[in-house]
Amino acid sequence: MFVTQEWPTRVRRQAVRTRAGAQSLVAIVDDDALMLSALRRALAPEGFAVETYESGAALLAAANLDQACCVILDAAMPQMTGIEVQARLKQRAADVPVIFLSGSSDIPIAVTAMRLGAVDFIQKPFDRDKLVASVHQAIDRYCRVHDGEGRREMLRKLHSLTPRERSVLELVVAGRTCKEIARALGGSHRTIEVHRLHIMEKMAAHTLADLVRMRLLAGEEIVH
Repeated sequence: MFVTQEWPTRVRRQAVRTRAGAQSLVAIVDDDALMLSALRRALAPEGFAVETYESGAALLAAANLDQACCVILDAAMPQMTGIEVQARLKQRAADVPVIFLSGSSDIPIAVTAMRLGAVDFIQKPFDRDKLVASVHQAIDRYCRVHDGEGRREMLRKLHSLTPRERSVLELVVAGRTCKEIARALGGSHRTIEVHRLHIMEKMAAHTLADLVRMRLLAGEEIVH
């Protein structure tokens, strides 16, 4: 097991904190030691407390998951995949925001991750600024959603979609490609691409994973 805890190098730098005031702990799981090191170097200077683990089993056995934190999971790991780790976290009622890292853009895996509650799905090699922003957003959204504010805003955006856009959205969440959606609903795949672009603009979703997360978080309350 490889476990490291890093604190900011500048002792006077204010620690990143949640709304409850606790320091934000980011737990990272990846079977690649070099990737763990790169992720730690990206996040520790931002004021996060960082713990790294080389397997999902190590995370589940040793991590302090009771305090407010963000978990970053590699999607493809031997023995226990990121999806399996996320499912174990759900079983243990560890209600923490999860960000996935993947070497490929795999929509079915992203959809499964979002259904289980993941907040983002980032492709490797990761962009440092995007990663840092995603961690900040994950913790902030977690706080807002649990306050009820984020979910109400999400429902408002969903209700702004046209009936056609809602139909497209449901199939996007089901993991369908634009061509498959076009065959199911009729029309060309390019028209579906335009609909999907409009949906993302209305929802203020930066990524497809973000869009899926928003829809799943809304549950059954979307207006048809």
